Amino acid sequence: MKLVVPLDFSENSLKALEFAMGLADKKHGKILLVHVVELVYDFASQSALALDSMFKDAENLMKKIIKTYEGSGVPMESQVVEGTASVSIARIAEEQGATLIVMGTQGASGIKKALMGTVTVNVVKEASCPVLVVPAKAKVSEIRKVTLALEFANHEEEFLDWMVNMAKKWSFGFEILHIQTSQGFLEDLSVLGIESYLAKKYAGLATRIHTFYAESTMDGLDLYLDEHEDMILVMCHEHRNLWEQIIKKSHSIQMAYHTHIPLLILM
Repeated sequence: MKLVVPLDFSENSLKALEFAMGLADKKHGKILLVHVVELVYDFASQSALALDSMFKDAENLMKKIIKTYEGSGVPMESQVVEGTASVSIARIAEEQGATLIVMGTQGASGIKKALMGTVTVNVVKEASCPVLVVPAKAKVSEIRKVTLALEFANHEEEFLDWMVNMAKKWSFGFEILHIQTSQGFLEDLSVLGIESYLAKKYAGLATRIHTFYAESTMDGLDLYLDEHEDMILVMCHEHRNLWEQIIKKSHSIQMAYHTHIPLLILM
């Protein structure tokens, strides 16, 4: 398992690193720290000197961080590159065959502010592997489970397999969240069907299925998060309708997500 952790050397990026260390497989895992130097070329004569200085400073900080955490048992390497942060992070993760990108975000007033218009959401757009967003207020030491939000669509099977496997590796509980915006026989059958499917395919796996009835997806998420905080919320980027709701309805997002909940986005 290889995790890519972008660092800007802020407190929260280091918090994301510490969380990544807890998720990494100490026997077979590895963490690659990435810092991207984004230089604005105002004066051509000064750009080379500025770039050289920024590279040296970043490399020195990387060495100090690796030394600080060398007792963790997780091997670490680092790369300092020049370019656009989101593009460079996604490219490096793909070249390295990364299992996961883990990155911090500073959003303090809703997941939209935390994600939209920042490097994070651009990484989500560019990346070919899952991205785990760690908000500044996340209580990562209290995480005990992963909750996968499903719409019961055909394309979700691969995400389900991947998430079950990762939950086992991380020794986290595994839950499924399904929000119903309408009640009826077919919806009830869908819930029963997923229960039977899980019992057959993942025999012995203790799985809870939470079904919330609400007028909208965001209302359902709000209800769920009011009762569950010790988790990573997992969503699939391919869920076009759900994703569009998340990035457009800022007030609902702020209420539903509370920025202390880590969000894992599957690609």
